[in-house]
Amino acid sequence: MPSATTSERFMRLLVLDTIHGGGVITLALREQGYSVDCVDVYRGEDGITPDAALKHQYSCCIAPVHLDPDYPLLHAGMPVITHHQAVGILIGANLPDLMIEITGERGKTTTAYALAHLMQGRGILHTSSGTVQYPGRVLLSKTSITPASLIAPAREAKKINGWFIAESSLGVSGRGDLGILTTASDYRIANGKRSALAAKCEHVKTCKTLLLPGDIGLDHPNQHTVGEIVSCEGTTLSYDHNGICGSFVHPLLTLKGYRYPLMTAAAAACLLGIDPHPLSSFEALPGRMQVREEDGCLIIDASNSGTNCETSCEAAAYGRAIRPDTPIHLVIGQDEHAVCENFAESEIIRAIEEIRPEIVTIVSLPGPAETTAGYPDCRVATSLHDAIQKSEKRPDTILLLAVKTWR
Repeated sequence: MPSATTSERFMRLLVLDTIHGGGVITLALREQGYSVDCVDVYRGEDGITPDAALKHQYSCCIAPVHLDPDYPLLHAGMPVITHHQAVGILIGANLPDLMIEITGERGKTTTAYALAHLMQGRGILHTSSGTVQYPGRVLLSKTSITPASLIAPAREAKKINGWFIAESSLGVSGRGDLGILTTASDYRIANGKRSALAAKCEHVKTCKTLLLPGDIGLDHPNQHTVGEIVSCEGTTLSYDHNGICGSFVHPLLTLKGYRYPLMTAAAAACLLGIDPHPLSSFEALPGRMQVREEDGCLIIDASNSGTNCETSCEAAAYGRAIRPDTPIHLVIGQDEHAVCENFAESEIIRAIEEIRPEIVTIVSLPGPAETTAGYPDCRVATSLHDAIQKSEKRPDTILLLAVKTWR
């Protein structure tokens, strides 16, 4: 957003939710010369009170997509835009040379890293693992993937005249040259009153070019699906689009957690005019199903921001393939306040039922009877770290860590 003109300085803006990036948006708007109030809708600690806000008149309200749509200030007679849209406006006048935005329930981080693996020259990669400057892979910072966290790395990418690949939760800013939706799966947000998928689609469709999973389509003049460009059989990925064709082999393609992200990155590369063959040398990411031994205990660590029922079951199958007939101690759940897109209790229950571990530790859940049915000795931990500290590392046990968390 350009600096406010004299008349615009008399505009008053209202930002809701200070703990999921609203505070960053408020400061960015004030830097541009706008008068901004903010309301801490969840804790009531920062900014002004809702009652005070209701007494003022605002030109616009800026709210997160996960806020209950019945929240009173959303119905105070002023226009409402999302945090994502506000961020798009803030960085829109100073866009990086190439901007790629990625959202979806799963595979965002791996897709982003795989695509960055193919990029030439200088650039900025922003994911849940941190903000990294390429080609040196220098870690600049570690922040969340709320929409507001795009502002600083986008500015840095512009400053170095480089590309910008950004992961964001529950949507994108919409200013990307390429917008990628990694999955078409859905769940409820905003106190169960909104569709997460609908929110993501609403934002991504304003990007110049779209790359979508095969089971979804939007009304966009330049949209493509992954399946139109690439295919995968076993450990071989083949691609053919606009004169770029070939294939490569990679053992990671046998794992669901890597197969679709690598397919998506390869398809995105083709859309950008880049041959994706160098993905054959792409290495597994730290925290993306790492396997190690400790005191003879096989530890399969599948805990990250994309952990869900499918990745948990896949990790269990992988462990049983390595050590058949070995008891599994499953640590499963979600670090409190760690992620925007929850590991739903119903999905945790489904994972437990499908994996059928001998021992279960639940992270950050109260342990209702439904969750622990069939596991009377189910343990409870306050965090992934707490669970790891409490768990025995026995040579005759597989310790499977499947906790949704930032890494």
